[in-house]
Amino acid sequence: MADELKRRLVHASGSGLVALYLLAGVLSLGLTWQRFQWLVGLLAAGAVGLEVLRLLFGIEWWLFDKLTREYEAETVAGYVWYMVSMAVVVLVFSANIALPAMLMLSLGDPISGIISADSLQRVKDRRTLVGMFVLCAAIATPFLYEYPLAVLAAAFGATVADGVTVKRGDFVLDDNLTIPIYAGVAAWIAIQIGPFW
Repeated sequence: MADELKRRLVHASGSGLVALYLLAGVLSLGLTWQRFQWLVGLLAAGAVGLEVLRLLFGIEWWLFDKLTREYEAETVAGYVWYMVSMAVVVLVFSANIALPAMLMLSLGDPISGIISADSLQRVKDRRTLVGMFVLCAAIATPFLYEYPLAVLAAAFGATVADGVTVKRGDFVLDDNLTIPIYAGVAAWIAIQIGPFW
């Protein structure tokens, strides 16, 4: 239980990247969107590099033992998918789409895990799905308030990514990868469609 709490807190700490960008803008610290893209891209590359060292060369990190689950010992760990998905949305989408997508992963996913009765279900229970959707809509609103359809679409994308387990054989598509990407793509499509009234 203690390790699970630590994992969730580390998961939530990714919100610090969004806070850094927003505070830098308010305080005029010169962290442009392009520089932020470089920063997140470098962090993702670092995570991939650490994972290559671990999987191919057997280099174990003490932090890895504390913050990952047993099933990740022989496969790519969730923290890599986490950083890669954040980098993808930051590099592909504008800030008003990418930032809430990042928060949906860093805050929505661990809160959904707390709400969820059984994370091993193919589809999570209704309470968890509704909770994730409402939370993600609340996260998206300050960034996408001019596009209400995009708010709903992003929340729906994140909820599907979190709530529906995609499995083929032994392979399970990690929601650390899909939550921001589904949310970002859904929001972008909704913005292209335009107002629905």
